Amino acid sequence: QVQLVESGGGLVQAGGSLRLSCAASGRTFTSYTMGWFRQAPGKEREFVAAISWSGGMTYYADSVKGRFTISRDNAKNTVYLQMNGLKPEDTAVYYCAADRSWGIRARTISGYDYWGQGTQVTVSS
Repeated sequence: QVQLVESGGGLVQAGGSLRLSCAASGRTFTSYTMGWFRQAPGKEREFVAAISWSGGMTYYADSVKGRFTISRDNAKNTVYLQMNGLKPEDTAVYYCAADRSWGIRARTISGYDYWGQGTQVTVSS
């Protein structure tokens, strides 16, 4: 079992930055692929970024590539999402997720067994 708690969301102007954090419980954090997803009002949840257990491999959605950076600190059981150059269309609830698999599944909702409660990010124009 893994429990995930996100933090760092808030209100920011377009062009600004935020860093989201996701703290994981459990002693096997290093075994898990970690992902970030988001869900805007009236839209389906969508993949944002994923990072392998070692941090050596990452995936990004095309919409955030070059603006967002996912990273992890295994000593702190925490994964981060640094978001720069925020746009109003980035407004959503952001969720972190964990799973033991990697590969194509790391970019899909069904590829994750554990989810946090989410943190709201609002970007004003």
